[in-house]
Amino acid sequence: MFLAEEAAQATSNINTFDWFMLAFTILLLIGFVRLVKERKKNIFAIGFTAVSLGLFLFIDFIMITKVWLA
Repeated sequence: MFLAEEAAQATSNINTFDWFMLAFTILLLIGFVRLVKERKKNIFAIGFTAVSLGLFLFIDFIMITKVWLA
């Protein structure tokens, strides 16, 4: 009986949405690197991607430290 209660409490805190968040962060990182490496730079696209990447990295940090490791 006690083992069943421990097993029920030991379930993972990782959701499917968390993996999508990490995948989008990686895609934003790849896009940011490609934008910066271009010969003709689009400053608006670089700025927009940098802000989006920063936000996603912050959300991923919160997700990993507060949800996964809680």
